[in-house]
This record gives sequence, structure tokens and C-alpha cells, in this order.
Amino acid sequence: MEVMELGKNIELIDFDKFERDQLFIAKKIIGNFVKKVQDKNNGFEKLSLHLKKVHNSEYEILGKLIIGSKVYSSEVVSYNLFYTLNETLKKLEAEAD
Repeated sequence: MEVMELGKNIELIDFDKFERDQLFIAKKIIGNFVKKVQDKNNGFEKLSLHLKKVHNSEYEILGKLIIGSKVYSSEVVSYNLFYTLNETLKKLEAEAD
């Protein structure tokens, strides 16, 4: 299990499956999401995303967002990696609102 830290509040698990260019884009998407969440919620503590490969061609992302000691979770499976990432973050945002 490969853990990558983006700052002290963002943890990406097994994101080494991304190619370098894809990872750059994914980090931008995640960074923008965290900024938006921080702007809305003072108590943002942590975002953790775990990328898994399912059945060789599908991706699953398990997301966990901690705001003010409350834990929000989401899980999305799709064939498109960026769609999976985006939907996971959208679900977390909707739960936290």
C-alpha cells in the first residue's frame, strides 16, 4: 500500500496507479475540492482517498472526509478514473453540506 501525502490534510492511498500526467491532474482536482470544502467549513481536518483496481478495468475510490470530528464516506466504481474521482468528491461534498 503506497501512501502519498499532499500537505498534512490530504492522504492518497495507492494513487501510484496513475501515470505522471494523470496524477498531476488528479492532484489539481483534489486540491481544488479541498479548497472549496475549507472555504465552506472551518473544521476541515482531513481528506483520505483510496484507489483500488476492480476486475482489471474498473476503478474504485473510497473517500473519507473529516470535518469537525464528523466522518463522511463515499465509494464510487467506474471504468473512467477521473469520473470515479470526481463522483467520489461530489458525494463527499453533498454529504458534508
